[in-house]
Amino acid sequence: MRLLIMGPQGVGKGTQAALLAEHFGIPTISTGDIFRYNIKNKTELGLEAMSYTDKGELVPDSLTNKIVKDRLAKEDCKDGWILDGYPRNAAQVEALDTMLEELGTPLDHVVALEADREVLLERMKKRAAEQGRADDTPEAIAKRLETYEKETAPLLDIYKSRGLLVLENGVGEISEISQRIIDDLK
Repeated sequence: MRLLIMGPQGVGKGTQAALLAEHFGIPTISTGDIFRYNIKNKTELGLEAMSYTDKGELVPDSLTNKIVKDRLAKEDCKDGWILDGYPRNAAQVEALDTMLEELGTPLDHVVALEADREVLLERMKKRAAEQGRADDTPEAIAKRLETYEKETAPLLDIYKSRGLLVLENGVGEISEISQRIIDDLK
């Protein structure tokens, strides 16, 4: 099973990706986690990423694409994976298409979680309080949600036109949401 999990920040992508990965016995690949790991450990990739993030800039697609391709080629991904946080724009969709073609691993489904903006804001406010996440300020949250709506949400139409899109309500009991997704992937 090769899946993308998409949706705005705070919708529960990371939680559902972890549960689906456990259910299907495949790894979850979060571009955010990969970057944080590399930055924390000051790897070559991390230092390159830091040269952008330290200036408040986004890591360029070329670098993001490189780390995703490298990760998808690893042995633990041969039977499938769940990508969380990628692709985020149309150029990354094209890059992912090329990667998957080169790796001979077609995409099976795109799971898109949805929730009202008020629910997302409340969840992220709670997450910020519980986890002390400095990147969950009201201003940063609003900006990320706007960026998602402008750049990432339109990608859902691409995957819908390919017959890969599975839309799910991201509100409710976590286990119920997971079960709905699993049922819809059959």
